[in-house]
Amino acid sequence: MLIEDDTQIVEMLQNYLVKEGYGVSAAFNGLDGIALFRQSAFDMVIVDIMMPKLDGIEVIKLIRENSSVPILIMSAKDSDVDKAIGLGFGADDYIAKPFSLIEVSARIKAVIRRATMYSNPRPSTTVAADQAHPPASEVLTFGSLRIDLDNYSASKNDADLKLTAKEFEILKLFATNPNRVFTKAQLYGFIWNDEYYGDENVINVHIRRLREKIEDQPSEPRYIKTLWGIGYKWEGQ
Repeated sequence: MLIEDDTQIVEMLQNYLVKEGYGVSAAFNGLDGIALFRQSAFDMVIVDIMMPKLDGIEVIKLIRENSSVPILIMSAKDSDVDKAIGLGFGADDYIAKPFSLIEVSARIKAVIRRATMYSNPRPSTTVAADQAHPPASEVLTFGSLRIDLDNYSASKNDADLKLTAKEFEILKLFATNPNRVFTKAQLYGFIWNDEYYGDENVINVHIRRLREKIEDQPSEPRYIKTLWGIGYKWEGQ
């Protein structure tokens, strides 16, 4: 689903993505986008930030109330603050205008591929076999935190956690590799499947959001520890 108020961009993307084999439904403001989302099932949502009636951030917040569908933000506002706000509310990726159609297609394929991994679990892990050694059990327990690798879900104190695809992927990577240090470049490579160009903000936002969901005290994390100037590691017991 594409939610964008610029009709030329909508027409351009629809024509291109249909040729790529996608079915595309479009809405031209946030309110119509939410109404359309609630009527049908979608594999992915692409949403602009600045829109009439209801902006993209509010759209994302409403979608995230009961859905973990992958969301790609598309906006001319490319500052770190805007990225932090958008990703902080649950978007999975961000692409700045102007963009190339090839880049949009590549981002869509990558996000859908990652989401499909969760709906169709496979024995393989995010990290290559020679780099990670997940335990034999497919359910990991760390205190009140329970991570179900078979069903790609997590709970805390028996309450389900609403994790985005990337948040669960990060959680799985850490939990199946306890005490292993991951640099930000390594995290970006494993989770985003792309070269790292020093965009720390994207990683920082996802780590912060994940901590808010799994930690009792996010400011003093028990599980995801920061090694200043190096990266992160999992110390859950």
